[in-house]
Amino acid sequence: MLLALSVLIFLLLRLTPGDPIDAYIDPNIPMSPEQLAELRSQLGLDRPLPVQYLAWLQQAITGNLGFSIKRQDQPVLDLVLSRIGPTVLLMGSALVIAIIAGIATGVISATRRNSPVDLSFSVFALVGISSPAFLSALIGLYVFAVRLGWAPSGGMLTPGAEFSIGDLLHHLILPAALLSIAQAALIMRYMRSSLLEVLNQDYVRTARAKGVKEFWVIAKHALRNALLPVVTVIGSTIGLAIGGAIFIESVFNWPGMGLLLVNAVETRDYPIIMGATLIIGACVIVVNLLTDITYAVIDPRIKVG
Repeated sequence: MLLALSVLIFLLLRLTPGDPIDAYIDPNIPMSPEQLAELRSQLGLDRPLPVQYLAWLQQAITGNLGFSIKRQDQPVLDLVLSRIGPTVLLMGSALVIAIIAGIATGVISATRRNSPVDLSFSVFALVGISSPAFLSALIGLYVFAVRLGWAPSGGMLTPGAEFSIGDLLHHLILPAALLSIAQAALIMRYMRSSLLEVLNQDYVRTARAKGVKEFWVIAKHALRNALLPVVTVIGSTIGLAIGGAIFIESVFNWPGMGLLLVNAVETRDYPIIMGATLIIGACVIVVNLLTDITYAVIDPRIKVG
């Protein structure tokens, strides 16, 4: 999968408008055709695309993802690793919020089917799933940061202030909450649907007939089985969160991989785009593997082959 992803990104970068050589030259310094040809030869851009890709792949296998074009030849791997922490913090916080809110609202909706509460949560889910991340980010920034002043308008920490957990959380809560909206809405819909299906099973009716309280019927008998499809959704929302994090980090100037990737696209910094995309893809693959393992933990009948 990583190999296919690297091929796809490499080809897409080469298909983008413009010449890759433009990223390596200063537009204010004119260069002759001979100088451009020499630079193209030095960078290997005069070779066929398969040869260029294989040369990059040979270096990537050894951990060398190249050097940034616009950042004074800094190693791409060092730049990406320095941005992973803020992105993991943002996405992890958003995922925790989404799981708690999504499962809670899904259970409430399923146990109060067709009630005003259920309809309200369903409308929230529809709006949350339909709203693009950049729109949620801009609206949230305007309402909660600009108009109400409840949260900072950007950054991870207050410039010039001494580091504190409170200051970090103050900057984190708004972007994390906005990033979790689409995930929470999706989890809520699957949780509601799955729990409604489980509540109609014979063993649930039997538990109720034995006089088991409704809370324990749901918590002990129904919820665990209803969580199986939800676990799949949680794993799949990681990719959704990565896409949303790119917009959230850009709007809130959050110093993570998303902001690094956006800046690299704007400056045509191809090595960073390739390296960051490859590492993001590896993270998604690892999350999918962990999702499969979690399946076996929740339901022992499922074996990890």
